[in-house]
Amino acid sequence: MVAGDAAAYRAMVDRYGAAMFRVACRLLGSRHDAEDAVQEVFVAMARHPERLASVANMRAYLFVSLRHAAERIGRTQRRHPAGGFEESYGPVGDDRAGRAVDDSETAERLWALAQRLPAQQREVLALKIQGELSFREIGEILGIGVNTAASRYRYALEKLRHMAEEHDESR
Repeated sequence: MVAGDAAAYRAMVDRYGAAMFRVACRLLGSRHDAEDAVQEVFVAMARHPERLASVANMRAYLFVSLRHAAERIGRTQRRHPAGGFEESYGPVGDDRAGRAVDDSETAERLWALAQRLPAQQREVLALKIQGELSFREIGEILGIGVNTAASRYRYALEKLRHMAEEHDESR
């Protein structure tokens, strides 16, 4: 890729693109914004392949880049709201709000509940489940320790379980 090999670039997109899109959907809550974030990462790689020469862990590099792109897009959305999240994208869990990969109603209900988690826990949850990253990789991406990544994940799962039980009881 550093040499500008188009086949290597396509292989990178094929290998990581879907997982990056799933994570971006969960972080941003919008398929459109997720597509923009993933595209931003891959376009930057194509424009500046020389930056990849010193990359030791490509997967971590891509997800760090994705996190930064998602933060930029999120900041833009907060500055220029189009009438609020639900008005723009529909209710959380709606197909327009990031229903990217899971066809299971239960999984979508849990992801909708996950929107109420603290951002740090939601981010670890998305990277672990949607990105299929290890806690070591998550720690590297977020600049936190492995144990911190694991505990944020554990706390997120505990809170999700509690919220799901409350939701089921209220029906």
